[in-house]
Amino acid sequence: MEECLKRSCPCLRALWDQLFKSEKRDKPETKGDSNEDGKQESGDSAVYMALWAFEARDTDELSFDAGDRFRIVRRTGDWWTAAKLDPSGCVLAAGIVPHNYLERADSVTSQPWFFGKMNRVECVSHLLTSQNKEGAFLVRVSENDNVGHVISVKVKNKSKHFKIFQSKKGFYVEESCCFSSLLDLVQHYQSHPLAPSYKLGKPCVRRKPVSQDLSHTTVDMWELPKEDFTLEDKLGSGYFADVYLGKWKNHTQVAIKILKKNESLNQKTFHMEVEVLKRLRHNHLISLFAICTSSSPYYIITEYMEKGNLQNLLRSPEGNTLDPEILTNMAFQVADGMTYLETNNSIHRDLAARNVLVSEGYLCKVADFGLARFVKEPFYLSNDTKIPFKWTAPEAIEHGLFSNKSDVWSFGILLYEIYSYGANPYPGTSKRDLLAELKRGYRMPAPPKCPQFISKIMESCWSDQAGDRPSFKQLRIELHDHINHVY
Repeated sequence: MEECLKRSCPCLRALWDQLFKSEKRDKPETKGDSNEDGKQESGDSAVYMALWAFEARDTDELSFDAGDRFRIVRRTGDWWTAAKLDPSGCVLAAGIVPHNYLERADSVTSQPWFFGKMNRVECVSHLLTSQNKEGAFLVRVSENDNVGHVISVKVKNKSKHFKIFQSKKGFYVEESCCFSSLLDLVQHYQSHPLAPSYKLGKPCVRRKPVSQDLSHTTVDMWELPKEDFTLEDKLGSGYFADVYLGKWKNHTQVAIKILKKNESLNQKTFHMEVEVLKRLRHNHLISLFAICTSSSPYYIITEYMEKGNLQNLLRSPEGNTLDPEILTNMAFQVADGMTYLETNNSIHRDLAARNVLVSEGYLCKVADFGLARFVKEPFYLSNDTKIPFKWTAPEAIEHGLFSNKSDVWSFGILLYEIYSYGANPYPGTSKRDLLAELKRGYRMPAPPKCPQFISKIMESCWSDQAGDRPSFKQLRIELHDHINHVY
């Protein structure tokens, strides 16, 4: 390929030599794409395609449009060095790009409707964004190994799923209508009904991934100047901080948490939050971008979630119409994020719908680690009286004994919030009487129309003995199995 490009584009010989000759000299002896240790790795001969447009935020970065093609020069963490190619394969420009904007440009995988291996939760999250209209669809590979390909369609703000069978004859949804390829099958159903009342519209709009960093230059930089950020609308106010919508360098939308002026409280709370957020990275946890501590008040900069907190969403007209499948999807996402915290010996201590943030497609992320603690022992003792009593386990209320299992109790309360569409827990019960009622064995009844399996999960979360409660890993598996019981 190199010699071909040199002959067809001699004017770019110097650029090619600069990019690829140095790469050959630096090329490691080991092969493969793994970068688990964060080491730099050389590229391969495969051509990649951009799934979304990207605007450079630094002089070393490369702007591009959706559909542009690349050859990867070097892989380094989440940011790769790539050469952008024209239709004939000539190198147009080179620079640093976010790797999760690219996908290999191979046959079916390059089709706008093909989403690769994806579970039902992710599928629903993609289909139900406001950008997708009635009939939006995607083809995915089910996580259930015995299922194979599935075509999923948006119908009346819900998702419908159809298994694509494969035999020696080819691919089919109904055996009487068989096709030699997935591409032929999709093209057919774009002009013919998939079922009596379902017809494929436009391919599902891919949700642009959120970078874990503001730019490749800020990967290892937590402290940034306040001057880089501008404040816009106020999003909310809490005991420790106010939250604003803002922008970094007038370009990237962020959420800015401004700690309140009590200096002794600021120092303690601020460093506690940063220590937790800096170490935790997961798809269902809010990402920390930066901090600003050069002057008071201090800033915490995180990603922005446009639908706000889950409690307010559930209570809104939009939330009141959410299908039970979407509610279960959201519960699973929270359990997924909490499983990560559990694995990393972190206790949240304030898990509630108000501390879960939501973006397009009902993507949920656990937020507000203001009360979180890292622990080496199974339990954490606290004398803090500023705790959310109605969400807190009895042993934590009475003895200050917090653990992952007290977080599981709170998750049970969160399930009540979700399936009651944002109702307050223990209606009519005062904080003073709550602990006595719980010790006598009282538990809230499940909300009306709550699925039976969710009711049983809530009961297990509220076991008297912390050790009898399930782990978040077990909860995640149970919710996953209910969501994916078909495909």
